[in-house]
Amino acid sequence: MDMRASFARDLRARKIIAGTFIKSNDPAVVEILGHAGFDFAILDAEHAAFDRADVALMALAARAARLPLMVRIPEATGAWIATVLDAGCAGVMVPQVKNAASARDLVGLMRYGPDGMGFSPSTPGAEYGTRGIALHLERQPEETVLICQIEEPGAVEEAGKIAAVSGVDGVLVGPVDLAVSIGSHDPASDAVTGLCRQAISAGVAAQKAAGLFLTDLSKRADWQNSGATVFVLGSDQAYLMRAAKAALDAFKSG
Repeated sequence: MDMRASFARDLRARKIIAGTFIKSNDPAVVEILGHAGFDFAILDAEHAAFDRADVALMALAARAARLPLMVRIPEATGAWIATVLDAGCAGVMVPQVKNAASARDLVGLMRYGPDGMGFSPSTPGAEYGTRGIALHLERQPEETVLICQIEEPGAVEEAGKIAAVSGVDGVLVGPVDLAVSIGSHDPASDAVTGLCRQAISAGVAAQKAAGLFLTDLSKRADWQNSGATVFVLGSDQAYLMRAAKAALDAFKSG
């Protein structure tokens, strides 16, 4: 089974999966994280400098590393979605999805045909033409996922309706964005935690995958018991910073 299809199957079946953000445009980072054993990675084109060529190169590295790669797009446009899926990525993560109408628009953009993507059978996503038109049209919906991010209180209220849209595969909560959206500096506050639980519960009620960016790994079981199945554990930059500081601290204390 295609790596993308396997990932989509596991996510839709709500198996526990763990991934990380990638913010550096070195394809070696993708390969290293693949060797680390992550279930998926997310190229963060919203908050880091990735262009179309970068997406294509990082997707190539992801296929070589057998690491399903999603892309968090900076704009909810057909051009960005088509770029990601033509490159052979496993799916699209869209920030700041506020309501079901926006989610339905995104679902339409994820498919080929009128009001959706333009079609080419020669892309990496279509295995460079080796599939043929009919087979790629058949397989594409089963191997590419759409994750909607819930990042402000209004979207939390709409999370159940967003998740219930056919073609939306899951919702992911951003605790930091939620905190900022309510004027807080603490993504672990009771208020933010409550909003996260509300959004995750709404996703679970819609029988869709739900998860969050998890910084405190000791809370994994608690969130899992709340229904979360998708966990984003950090980023390549955060791992580099943490390891560098640990090495320097050990050196200075030696």
